[in-house]
Amino acid sequence: MNKTVKIGAATAFFNDSRMGIAQLLEKAEGLDYIIFDFLAESVMGGLGRGIATGSGPGFATDFVDGYILPHLHMLQERRIRVVANAGGLNPSACAEAIRRGAEAAGLRLRIGVVEGDNLTDRQSSIIGPDTADMFDGSSVRGKIEGADRLNSLAAYTGAFPIAAALDAGADIVITGRAVDSALALGALIHEFRWGPEDFDLLSAGTLAGHLLECSAQVTGGTFTDWRDVPDWAGIGMPIGECRADGGLVITKPAGTGGLVSVGTVSEQLLYEVSDPQRYYVADVICDFTDVTITQVASDRVAIAGARGLGRTSTYKASLTYEQGWRATAAIPIVGLESGAKARRFGEEIFARTSGMLRQSQLPPFERTRCDVIGGEGSGPTTAICRLVADHIDQEGAQLLVREQGSAISHMSVGTTMGLGASVRPVQRIAGFLIPKSSVTQRVTLDGQPVPFAVPTDARPATGDVATPALPQAPQDADPAQTVPLIRLAWARSGDKGNLFNVAVIARNPEYLPYIAAALTPERVGEHYGRVLGQKGPLAVDLFSAPGLFALNFVVKNSMEGGVLASTWIDPVAKGMAQLLLNFPIPISAKLQQKLGN
Repeated sequence: MNKTVKIGAATAFFNDSRMGIAQLLEKAEGLDYIIFDFLAESVMGGLGRGIATGSGPGFATDFVDGYILPHLHMLQERRIRVVANAGGLNPSACAEAIRRGAEAAGLRLRIGVVEGDNLTDRQSSIIGPDTADMFDGSSVRGKIEGADRLNSLAAYTGAFPIAAALDAGADIVITGRAVDSALALGALIHEFRWGPEDFDLLSAGTLAGHLLECSAQVTGGTFTDWRDVPDWAGIGMPIGECRADGGLVITKPAGTGGLVSVGTVSEQLLYEVSDPQRYYVADVICDFTDVTITQVASDRVAIAGARGLGRTSTYKASLTYEQGWRATAAIPIVGLESGAKARRFGEEIFARTSGMLRQSQLPPFERTRCDVIGGEGSGPTTAICRLVADHIDQEGAQLLVREQGSAISHMSVGTTMGLGASVRPVQRIAGFLIPKSSVTQRVTLDGQPVPFAVPTDARPATGDVATPALPQAPQDADPAQTVPLIRLAWARSGDKGNLFNVAVIARNPEYLPYIAAALTPERVGEHYGRVLGQKGPLAVDLFSAPGLFALNFVVKNSMEGGVLASTWIDPVAKGMAQLLLNFPIPISAKLQQKLGN
């Protein structure tokens, strides 16, 4: 019970900085594990496209050559074990590439592989006529029938197979599309012998993994109070100090940049979580509503209070497919009234190319977008005109890329060389649920089978689960006295399929009633509809997390079909919280006095 397992997180996504692994090995003491999160829906699609076109092996090759092989000697010397989902759609090939590199370096590694989540070749039997998209209820089969190419279909699998590979003695475990948090949870199951019915512990381990898997986002990266975060260049990678009773401290290596605080950890805890009372992962249903976060020392934060509400009999599955083509271009315009010139340029180039499509007897663009960046002010300025156009045919999309270059002599004065233009397939995402019994996983160690068991039945938690109430509206809020939300709260946002969530965390518990009274779902929906240029309000669900003194808003049907389908300049919704931080919050005269200027 007194044992502490230390897990460092080196990456948050495909092609994250290589600094993470080097820093953890150089500056972190007593590490037991380093985890690498490499996958996202868009990455799975790209890996699948590589397999289909013969241009890639289906796994993250850079993980092998850039992140692991240069550090194998030190990993072995320090007896640090690695868990990574960099196997993508081909974990065995990823493991074999590491094995060859190790042998060439004169090292002997035991490599575990977890696979079986790749269902791409089984899509016809997995996806039936009644399979519905979990975000909008549309037919998944219909999406496949209208697709140009199906790139990937994968199940989000759990932590027990990872634990089995570690039990068997693996130095490195390579998985496919395991749940991001399962990378850490698998290590904790192995270390502490947690079982499939230990729901509170599994939820605590999932929370540890969730906080760690986005690397520097929990140590000050993308923090609301960005001025308080020192040394972005040398920002510290997170370390989780985990105990058998589910206790957790988040910290970072001494002497590194960044910040570990109640604010940074709270933001990451609610990042990409919709309902914090029912955060579904493969092994457990997590209830984070009563989680508490306490600053116990400089750059050390303790987290407690996660609860497990049982498990489901289903996995989430994610489908990526291509449909249509997208042209994008960015053109600078310099001088007086550059913003107005850029807006007119967008209108005129779309008018020209639309006419040329008709003349060529090609269908019209399916969707167009023009964003003007900069160009405000009375004097000479620079504006960037960002153009996006989707077309069913590659030829139609290519037309825009070709014609936008003519603007340097055909259109606005001050137009200069473009910053880049391209045509690519539009990749779309669909998410849905499948029975766990339909997924057959395999675990091997150096090619030999490893026995393991994964429960596939649903198991509800015992006892009633009450939905957390929102704070009561304050009686002393004065509409004439308002402050921007950022004075009262931190906020973090992120995409998830066709929606994004915005977590709003009160800086002080006494601020929360004022925030909740002002930020109703209706007002938040109206706000985002307006600032995002929609024709009306967006639908919003609101959830409460009392332990964090936080509200979580889920803005639905807002991402144009997912990260690589969205035409927005922020397709991963990283900036959506920033668009809410100036929202006026009525407060009391007493609180206004306390806040000062």
